[in-house]
Amino acid sequence: MTILLYDLVGLDHERPFSPHCWKAAMALAHKGLDFRRVPTPFTAVPDIEGGVSKTIPVIRDGDNVVSDSFAIALHLENAYPDRPSLFGGKGGQAMARFIERWSQLTLHPYLGVAALCDIHARLAPEDQIYFRKSREQRYGKPLEEVSAPREQGLAAFRASLEPLRSMLTYHPFIGGKTPLYPDYVVFGAFQWVRIMSPFRILEDNDPVQHWFESLLDSHNGLGRSVAAA
Repeated sequence: MTILLYDLVGLDHERPFSPHCWKAAMALAHKGLDFRRVPTPFTAVPDIEGGVSKTIPVIRDGDNVVSDSFAIALHLENAYPDRPSLFGGKGGQAMARFIERWSQLTLHPYLGVAALCDIHARLAPEDQIYFRKSREQRYGKPLEEVSAPREQGLAAFRASLEPLRSMLTYHPFIGGKTPLYPDYVVFGAFQWVRIMSPFRILEDNDPVQHWFESLLDSHNGLGRSVAAA
C-alpha cells in the first residue's frame, strides 16, 4: 500500500521544500517504503485529513494518520521493524531527539532568516499573504528587514557547524558508516535552503558540504530530484 505524504509546496508544486517534510521523505526512503507526495500549500494545511494538524508533514499509512516528523519516524520504525532501522535502537532514538533539538535551535534560526524573502517569492499569492503576516508577527518587523543581515551572520553560522564538522572526521555520517534519522534531520535544514534560495550557505571544501552531497545522492538521488534554486 502506498503511503501518502502531505508535503509543503510553493507556487511550483514540483518543488517540495519543508525541512520537516524532507525528514519524513528521507525516512520513508530509508525504510524502502512506497510513498506518494501530496502537494500542499500553506493555506491548504488546515484541511488535511479533516484538520488533523496545523502543520505538516502528515502521512496516511493505511488507517493510520500521523503528524509531526519525529512521530512519523517513530511510527515507521515501529510499524516496519523488518526494514532498515532509522535509529539503531532506543539509544539512537534519544540521540536523534538531541540532534533534532540542536538543529531547530542552532540551524533553523539562521537558515530560516537567510531564506525568508526567497521563500516568500516562491509562494503562490494567497500563501504569500499568509506567510508575510505570520512571519512579520513572529519577528516584529518586515520580512526584508529580517533577512537583510544574512551576509553578516554567515561566518558565525558556519563556525557553529564545527561540532558536526569535527564529528565527520570520525564517521562519514552522523549515524556512523551509513545515515540514520539524525542525518535526515540535519539534511532537511540544508535542503530547505538549497531548494528555495540561491544564497550559498556552505563552501565547496567544507566537510559538511561533502556530507550533504552524499545524502543528496542517497536513496537513488531522492534529494536531487528537486533542483537547487
